Amino acid sequence: MVDLKRVFIKGGILSPSELKQILNYATALGLDSLHFGSRQDIIFPEHPKNTAIDNQFPELSTSMISDTEFDNLVCSYVSADIFTNTSWLSGVTYLYILESFKYQPKLKVNITDPKQELVPIFNGELNFIASENEDYWYLHLILPNWEKPVYYPVLIYSWDISKIAKTIEDIYKDADDIHELFTLVNDIVETNNRTIEAPLKIAFKPFPYYEGMNKMGINQYWLGLYWRNNRYYLDFLKEFCDFCLDNRVGKICITPWKSIIVKGIPKTSKLMLEKLLGKSGINVRHSLLELNWHLPVNDDEALTLKKFIVQNFDQNDISTYGLTFAISNSSDKRKYFTSIVIEKNNAPKIVKDYQVRPTYNVLYCENFNPNTQKYIVYAQDVDKIEVSGLLMELSKNYFNQFGNEITDDETDKAPEIIVKKEAHQCQECLTVYSETYGDQKNNVAAGTLFKDLNTTFKCSVCDAPITSFQLIEI
Repeated sequence: MVDLKRVFIKGGILSPSELKQILNYATALGLDSLHFGSRQDIIFPEHPKNTAIDNQFPELSTSMISDTEFDNLVCSYVSADIFTNTSWLSGVTYLYILESFKYQPKLKVNITDPKQELVPIFNGELNFIASENEDYWYLHLILPNWEKPVYYPVLIYSWDISKIAKTIEDIYKDADDIHELFTLVNDIVETNNRTIEAPLKIAFKPFPYYEGMNKMGINQYWLGLYWRNNRYYLDFLKEFCDFCLDNRVGKICITPWKSIIVKGIPKTSKLMLEKLLGKSGINVRHSLLELNWHLPVNDDEALTLKKFIVQNFDQNDISTYGLTFAISNSSDKRKYFTSIVIEKNNAPKIVKDYQVRPTYNVLYCENFNPNTQKYIVYAQDVDKIEVSGLLMELSKNYFNQFGNEITDDETDKAPEIIVKKEAHQCQECLTVYSETYGDQKNNVAAGTLFKDLNTTFKCSVCDAPITSFQLIEI
């Protein structure tokens, strides 16, 4: 990543005209393609600085293209309205929150819905995770130099997210623990926090299929686009931007899986888009074996290994439904967010002058659930030829326990408490008289006890006399 130029796109959301400006910049540099990063950013191959070209794109060269000191905001807007989501959390809410970030974060900030699987929840340093309380978020912190991840002791209000993130970034080095950090933040900024009523629980769900043309409501579609070589060619993307502009498609979203999702495509434009994809030779029907991989950017060796493994899966007719994979260099300090990881080992220094075959470690998440962030070593120092077989073993282990693992929704569940109440029920039609609500039809006020009812009271449903009501236990 040090050798690549990054363009930060807040939350991976940009308009077709903004993307087209970036494409024109890349074309001016003599490039024919670009890459997407795991933090929903756009990445260029390294190129010599060209002041003349930079001057033609002042906004990009001064504010969007940045160095490794800063990081991109990640959010799950890309999943909103097309995958399962928290009921109160709409795409508009994400946009307002992202707009409130008036600074470029140095810490990794994730803003995610725990009910979706497409965008990783815990691979940031400040992870804001939607709660069931409208406009309130859990904050999970994995701060540099802190020994363990911790949760902030209160829920964060949506419109406080950016200022709390900025304050924590400024002062976290002065705090020894979460309680001291909480006190320091409250001394600096006014917030609208809320008490945490229950700990965050995230149920495990299989990874979704996110490619192709899919229905979105009644009159719209969404499209997922993926290239197996992780290179997105400028000529097609320019045509695609023109299609979006001509058909009033307002947003293009980048996923952490090096792919694009576009929502809100009018039903009347579906045929036009299919023609564009077809004439450009774009395949939108890849196997799930292809889609659920995360690879380092611009790494041909990792891409070759992935193709080798996928080919072996295909030849053996293996299913990987619900699983996700990553290939990484073991010296890479980034946080994983897949079910299974293949780590390439660095060659020992003693043989640095000789050509040796690389070896790999295979790791998998506890219960194959990336949200646990607990990786278990399955095999160490194995040859490339062995990796496919080990992954097939792991996939079978996954399906053997599939559905049997305890989900977060089932753990720490409080025992059911049954509250019994006395009530009076009509024996003719089984209508129950509620002392809490009274009987509006009979002009009986709420809170009136049964014993205080007039003797002329009749059942509001069947007109049975008051003597038809008997005491029961509910």
